[in-house]
Amino acid sequence: MPHCNRVTPYGEIVVTPERGTLMGNRGVLHAADGAHRRDWQLRRWIACLLEFKGRHRELRRPGHYTELFFLDEATALAAGHRPCAECRREDYRRWQAAWPGADTAAGAMDRVLHADRLDGRVKRVHEARLGDLPDGVLIDRDGPFLLAAGAVRPWSAAGYGAPEPARPGERVTVLTPAATVAAIRAGYGPGLHPTAT
Repeated sequence: MPHCNRVTPYGEIVVTPERGTLMGNRGVLHAADGAHRRDWQLRRWIACLLEFKGRHRELRRPGHYTELFFLDEATALAAGHRPCAECRREDYRRWQAAWPGADTAAGAMDRVLHADRLDGRVKRVHEARLGDLPDGVLIDRDGPFLLAAGAVRPWSAAGYGAPEPARPGERVTVLTPAATVAAIRAGYGPGLHPTAT
């Protein structure tokens, strides 16, 4: 039976059987009985490899962080996560090199991301012209869409749909946090699900 541990580009944690290509966490989000009780605990929202050094985790272990799963890195970034500094060390270094602020310490970046991803208890979004956004960003167009190779692709828990034309002058609601959009624009290319190609 699927757990409530799959993250959408809106940052919501939902129940779905698809696993995704990355794992991550936001702290301990489940009760001792495994029931989902909150959507975040810490400012440090990270995205990790599914496998690292042969480690094995029991899902929803009492008192331990809640394992979350993402379709791909573009989804994790849109939800407000960043690369893990341990299991994704090279990606983390690329992230730091592209980060728009002067302070690239994990805690400093996490503070900026936390302010960018939440408006109180709801997802913070911003508006932009589609033509001003880099590939790898997710937007809302009556549902989440990935911008990739000059087109937009509808997002689902199983993957991306067929490309649709992107209108560069179109004003869109951007799901990916502003600082993350800046990092992608500066050269951080997020990993995409195979259905995006």
